[in-house]
Parts: sequence; structure tokens; C-alpha cells
Amino acid sequence: MASEGARPILSVRDLSTDFTQGGDVTHAVRNVSFDIGEKETVALVGESGSGKSVTALSVLKLLTYPPASHPSGEIRFRDRELLSAGEKTMREVRGNQISMIFQEPMSSLNPLHTVERQVGEVLDVHRGMSGAAARARVLELLDQVGIKDPEARLKSYPHQLSGGQRQRVMIAMALANEPELLIADEPTTALDVTVQAQILELLARLKEERGMAMLFITHDLGIVRKVADRVCVMTGGEIVETGPTERIFTAPQHEYTRHLLAAEPKGRAPATRPDAPIVVEADNLKVWFPIRRGFLRRTVGHIKAVDGIDVKVREGETLGVVGESGSGKTTLGLALLRLISSQGRIAFLGRDIDGARFKDMRSLRSDMQIVFQDPYGSLSPRMVIRDIVGEGLAVHEPGLSAGERDTRVVKALQEVGIDPETRFRYPHEFSGGQRQRIAIARAMVLEPKFVMLDEPTSALDMSVQAQVVDLLRELQRRHDLTYLFISHDLKVVRALANEIIVMRDGKVVEAGPAEEIFERPKTDYTKALMAAAFDLEVAYGGAVSA
Repeated sequence: MASEGARPILSVRDLSTDFTQGGDVTHAVRNVSFDIGEKETVALVGESGSGKSVTALSVLKLLTYPPASHPSGEIRFRDRELLSAGEKTMREVRGNQISMIFQEPMSSLNPLHTVERQVGEVLDVHRGMSGAAARARVLELLDQVGIKDPEARLKSYPHQLSGGQRQRVMIAMALANEPELLIADEPTTALDVTVQAQILELLARLKEERGMAMLFITHDLGIVRKVADRVCVMTGGEIVETGPTERIFTAPQHEYTRHLLAAEPKGRAPATRPDAPIVVEADNLKVWFPIRRGFLRRTVGHIKAVDGIDVKVREGETLGVVGESGSGKTTLGLALLRLISSQGRIAFLGRDIDGARFKDMRSLRSDMQIVFQDPYGSLSPRMVIRDIVGEGLAVHEPGLSAGERDTRVVKALQEVGIDPETRFRYPHEFSGGQRQRIAIARAMVLEPKFVMLDEPTSALDMSVQAQVVDLLRELQRRHDLTYLFISHDLKVVRALANEIIVMRDGKVVEAGPAEEIFERPKTDYTKALMAAAFDLEVAYGGAVSA
């Protein structure tokens, strides 16, 4: 932390940010003030919509003006006033003195450019560096951020990298010109617990080595205690509490801060009947993707995404599937639903479906539903909620009248806690948690027997995660649903799963009852997952099993 009385590197005073559309004005940030000292890390914490990212974007004037405007405020970096600065001054500051890591690297990286070109572009724009010198610097940066075999990655495109690798490339771009202040906007959201831990350790090491200050933006208080010197808690566009990290965690003053600290998935999965009928079963399931090379595209090997896995899920039970990105979790789920080709026996409700054709599967689709990770991406932006939720009814129950279909939609929305009066709105008019509830309603309206939940809470705030977990548990209890729950978030898995399989490189490395896996993991890999989750959960007062 900066020494007492030391001049801050960044000083924000009475910052307000409005967005004007038509005649409507949204007050996104209201009279926000905070300082960041030399080499200090300040965490800006709050739920989605609290104004965290808008505040950060305002510091670098990266909003669109208009509709954005600043009715009040001053942002001073060193001796420069940024809020009133012209574009020429801001170009000198951005990337050189203040850099930013954005939340979603897949959206922030250009899908048409290689890693070398994207990192090199920063060096070219700000330092006029090109050719061999730029290439050498790019390799140096990639090595510093922990990219293995950086030379082999120079020609890679973003889609050829894992989530952790993409985030490391973003960090390399942000640090290319050795900034004095780094703004990290949700840099670990939706990453595996082990990758989260690696990215946090990387940021801490680079910050120490380079003597940087950092503004760390997150909705996950489990991370904050590990990285921050001071915390500013935001809600409704205002900072409602600020103070040293330890004090915020041990003696929070504001009701909203206490709400955030208490918000995490709780409870355990409903008890299951050992004699309940088996809903989904698979024996020696394999999904191998061919590797083709040469002019004739001959198969020279296989990527074994799922390699000989046995699965058995009973009625009313939740099977949790955990593992790092690329372990084969989602591929396993898609294979069980017969949405991708596979080898091995698959049975659904006692009927073998591994050899079923697309046409044969159609009659079973209403009983097999999916809730995807990103509700914003999975809900059509061109359709109102009534049509999105009712689309499955139009396909699977075409005999329903328009009025009957609307009645079923209203019932499904009520069941997931969405006001039916909002069913004529579009997805962008809802929050992230509301959109996920709508996605669940779309699956539930068909009254399925089996639901695959693919990372349904990974991009949600902690308090919203807890609400969605409670909703899923209640729906399961009410309808005797069977879930396949895919996640890297061990807190959420612990709250929902009866049985767990741990996957790595397409294979199951450990399987068993949830309590046994969490309390007494047997393999080194499972222990490593638990250790990473433990490190991230120290702020909550205990280990994963607490």
C-alpha cells in the first residue's frame, strides 16, 4: 500500500457517467471517488450492473461519446487530468502508462490475426517496433506470461488457444510497454480453478517485478482477499464502502458488503433413491476426432476427447462432471444426448440409442434438454421471450393452440421466477441471471426427464449463482429431474451433485459419491483441483469441503 500521505498514482474524484438514449438517461456511475497508490492493488467489487467496468472504461475514456457523458468528475493520473484530455493525450496514456486486460479474451482478440501480429501491433503502434526486434520482444513477453513453447504459438489464432492461454496473451499485450498502472477487468471469470490460480499468481509476480499499481475488477470476493491491498465495494453506480482488505472481510460496515460476503451456493443435493430407475447409461463411450494431414488428408492420429467412459445416472440424481478446460466434459454430455457421433453403448430410459438416426432421436428430444453456459449467446436476440421459451412446444407439440402454448410459457416463466408480463421483451432487456432463468424455462417448458447443464453459473455473480443453484435444486425436487451438471466451479458442484466424475484428457481419473470425492480425494489430479479451489476460497473461511 502507498505510504501515509504519499501522492496517489491515480486519483478519481466525484466521477459520474451517464448514458443517454432517446429521452432516457441512465446514471451508470454516480459521484465515485477513490485513489490508487504506487505499487498498490485496489479491488473494485460488486455485482453485474454495479458500474465497475464503466468506471474502469471511464478512466481510459474508452466509452462511446455520446451516448456516454460525464456530468461531473476529475480523473488525474500523475500530473495529467484525463477526463478533459484530448484524444492525442489519451493515445499517449493508453497502452504506455495505463493498460487494460479485458474480461473475455475471445471477444477482445481479433479472430483473424495471429498471436504474433496482435502482440506485435501494440509494439508497433506505441514504440514503432517491427521486424526481428518486435518478434524477439513478442517471444520474450509470451515467455514471461507463461506460454509454453512461445515460438510454436506465434502463428496460432485465438481459437487455437485454450481459455488460459488466451488470457495470458491478453496480459502480454497489456504489459508490452511496461505500464505504470494495470486495469484488470474480471481477468479470471469463467476460467478453471487451477487456471484462475495460475493467472492470479502470474499477475502478482509481474506486478511485483515491474513495480506496477493495479485496479482489479471482480464480482468474486474469493479472489479479492488474495490480491488486493484495499477494496471499494460498488452497487447501483456508487461506492458504498471502502477500506483495507482485511477490515472489509472481518468487519464489513455496509449491508451490501455483508450480502456479498454471505453470497455463495449453499446446501447439498437432494437425497436419491438407490432403487430409482436409471435414466441415462453409457458403457465404454468414446469420441475420437481424426487428425488429418497431407495433400490427401489422411488420418494420422486421433484426439481422444472421450476415451472409454462409463456413466450411470438415476432418476432424481445429479451427476457432476468436473475437470479443466479441454478435459472432455462438454463432449461427454453432447455424446450422451446423441448430438455428436460416438462409439459405445448409450441407453436412455432403458432404450439403446447409440445407433439411433437423427430422425429416430426426434421423438426423444423433448425428454432431453440442455441449458448452456452463456444465456446471452444461446437466446436469439431477434425473438421475444415468449417465442424463445415456446419454440420447443411449437416443434414437439404442434397440436397446441396459440393460447395453450402461451399458457405453458407463462407457467414455465413463473416456475423459474420470471414475471410473465415481461415475456414480450427481448433478451438484452434482462440481466445475466434473468437470462439464465429464461434459458432454464426454455428447457423446463417441455417437462423433460433429463437436463444437461453446461457451466450454467460460471459467468454469473456469486449471489446470482446461489439463486440459480437453489432454483435448480427446487425444480429437481418438484419434478424428479435427472441432471448432468458440467462445471469447473467446485462450490456449485458441491451444492448440487450426488455423484461426481473427475475428467482429464478424455478419461475418468476418479469417480464416486460427492462427499467422498470432496472429503477424501484419491488421485493427485483431484487433489490439485481441490487445492486450487481451496486457495481461491480462503476468503470464505475454509476449504472446498467446508
